[in-house]
Amino acid sequence: MEIAPLCLVRSRGVTLFLCGDVMTGRGVDQILPHPSNPVLHEPCVQSAVEYLAMAEAAHGPIPKPAAFSYIWGDALEEVERAAPDARIVNLETSITTSDGYESKGINYRMHPANFPCLAAAKIDCCVLANNHVLDWGRGGLADTLCILRKANIQTAGAGRDLQEAWAPAVINLGGRSRLLVFAAGTMDSGIEPHWGATASAPGVVLLRDLSEKTAELIAERVAGVKRPGDIALFSIHWGGNWGYDIPRHHEAFARRLIDRAGIDAVHGHSSHHPKGIEIYKQKLILYGCGDFLNDYEGIAGYEAFRSHLVLAYCATLDSETGKLLRLEIAPFEIRRFRLQHATAQDAAWLRDMLNREARPLGTHADLDARNRLVLSWRRS
Repeated sequence: MEIAPLCLVRSRGVTLFLCGDVMTGRGVDQILPHPSNPVLHEPCVQSAVEYLAMAEAAHGPIPKPAAFSYIWGDALEEVERAAPDARIVNLETSITTSDGYESKGINYRMHPANFPCLAAAKIDCCVLANNHVLDWGRGGLADTLCILRKANIQTAGAGRDLQEAWAPAVINLGGRSRLLVFAAGTMDSGIEPHWGATASAPGVVLLRDLSEKTAELIAERVAGVKRPGDIALFSIHWGGNWGYDIPRHHEAFARRLIDRAGIDAVHGHSSHHPKGIEIYKQKLILYGCGDFLNDYEGIAGYEAFRSHLVLAYCATLDSETGKLLRLEIAPFEIRRFRLQHATAQDAAWLRDMLNREARPLGTHADLDARNRLVLSWRRS
């Protein structure tokens, strides 16, 4: 196991900030300066204010209205320290005032006037290929796309038609280098079958299967855009909410993306908690990043997964080859709808969990003096 020297990382690396699901709707939206109509259509909860009340009952009062930067808490300073070249999140929220909700049990919506909470974290790209971006219908998706583009935040994985949904976000990295962010989701993550974009209808990039043929189709799309010096990231919303198991077909598909499709890093999400990490042919595969921001405080169930403990991934890739040079992971706790540094005890728990789950994948994490996790792996 080796860790790349920091001097090597600084000299030729491109650093990406990656995290899992960012849910700024529902309870979180209620503490921001412009809360949406709180009415919900869930079986057991009829108002988003109830999620706020549960969080306050668990951990104490939450400021209202909170500053747009409040929800990011300690993560803002941590990400600034890492100085990433690009910041990518999976946004699991529709930004809209639309009332045309989907009858699916849970619907996330953030008021358009609260979009500065994303700008506060200097987000470059919001991945939208997930099971909540159309919670408030295609009108809600249209609003989300429009608002993010006006804010100069790029999107990937959803669009006004299939061609636009497949088009990657393109982030200039300096010189002639670019980061290409492709995104898609699968039905096993909860994406509704009719949410798939078509040649004439808006929606998300929905992969009907994870077959070799699907990988080849992705390879064609990547080859049509990627040029020498580019780094290609594939962000994928897949799998269920709970459980550490990595399905064999997920593992095979991630590797095919690297082997055949020209992908340099795989950014997986959907599980509410982090999963194991693999470095395959020196390329990064995050099978499940876990949630990063949500309104689940005070909700009972699945306590063993400790999903209130979340991770921010700062991956430095070789700017010429796309190979991973270094992966540093900052642990946080969601408390009072805000990210705060994890305690040393909680960081150790996360380290032990990652090492347990990643042992079959050949990676290992250690805590450094700053209470951050640093990944090591075989570089043969």
